[in-house]
Amino acid sequence: MKIGDKVRFLSEVGGGTVTGFQDKNIVLVRDEDGFDIPMPVRECVVIETDDYNIARVNTGERNQMKGSYGSGFNGGGQPSGRFRSEKPDTYVHAFDDDEDDKPITFKPHPEERREGEKLNVFLAFVPVEPKQMSSTTFEAYLVNDSNFYVNFTYLSAEGTSWRARFEGEAEPNTKLFIEEFDRSQLNELEHVCIQCMALKKEKTFLLKPVAQVELRIDTVKFYKLHTFRNSDFFEEPTLLYDIVRDDVPARQVFVNASQLQEALLKKNRDERPAAQPARKPAKDSGPLEIDLHIHELLDNINGMSNSEILEVQLKKFRSVMDEHLADKGKKIVFIHGKGEGVLRNAIIKELKHKYKSCAYQDASFREYGFGATLVTIHG
Repeated sequence: MKIGDKVRFLSEVGGGTVTGFQDKNIVLVRDEDGFDIPMPVRECVVIETDDYNIARVNTGERNQMKGSYGSGFNGGGQPSGRFRSEKPDTYVHAFDDDEDDKPITFKPHPEERREGEKLNVFLAFVPVEPKQMSSTTFEAYLVNDSNFYVNFTYLSAEGTSWRARFEGEAEPNTKLFIEEFDRSQLNELEHVCIQCMALKKEKTFLLKPVAQVELRIDTVKFYKLHTFRNSDFFEEPTLLYDIVRDDVPARQVFVNASQLQEALLKKNRDERPAAQPARKPAKDSGPLEIDLHIHELLDNINGMSNSEILEVQLKKFRSVMDEHLADKGKKIVFIHGKGEGVLRNAIIKELKHKYKSCAYQDASFREYGFGATLVTIHG
């Protein structure tokens, strides 16, 4: 940029001719009314010079949400510094009458941090309305806390196959929006995978591991506000999962089923005890007690509706019943409390329709009052 160049402003309407420079960062631009306007050099784009004749300039927003932040994680892998979000970048293109669109502005390389030479990548889930956990939707982001470009794919499991939900490139020290979803889609996210590869552009760099990390997402956490915590990357509380931390990919959560079976069989063979004299089985120590009060099942129920609470309680009831259906003669006491009888009635309905072979009655009044039901497994 030099005196005599015609420029246009990036962040506001207007432009003019360069008449001088206040310093290396501020340029004086004379508008059509003859006034010299001081503007930051980075806010101006040259549209006509002694060497190039450019007809017009068009601007458009990038189709990606992005944020940048300061110091990120320190050498010990712990959060430090403060994260700040920025507006989407703006690309500036020039149009020539006889040629295709050509970029004419210089796009600076992303700023690097000294501690950013270690690769740190995270999968983040953020509630859109944290104060309304019962109805809020959630956003998923890939957080790239490093000086590397990260090319990645985000996949979810469907049986033994996979579905690609997103693919893209996260620039250094940015967070990249992946998708927005509600609770009806949580079942799709119980088993996800991130594949990623890191590199630097137009400069040399040390190789980083190509990571493929499978995660089990605990969907129950999406009902608990306290599981979303403060982070350096978002103003809202966040649920973070490690993909790569300090150049080391996160531990694989899933293993091959055949390998697991082989390992269990080998363990059984190695640890099989020596023959021992037969002993009489121990006497039954009494019925199994299952407390279905919601505070025994969840740490926090803020924002949950009555129907959601009831579904959590019934889910626990079903899992216990299914686990012991083969234990003929087994007695189970479900403690549900007296209340308005909603949970008790729901349990009785389940027993009548789904577990018809099992007997039930009110549990001991002396021990449980009117707040428990005794179920006997008949097989």
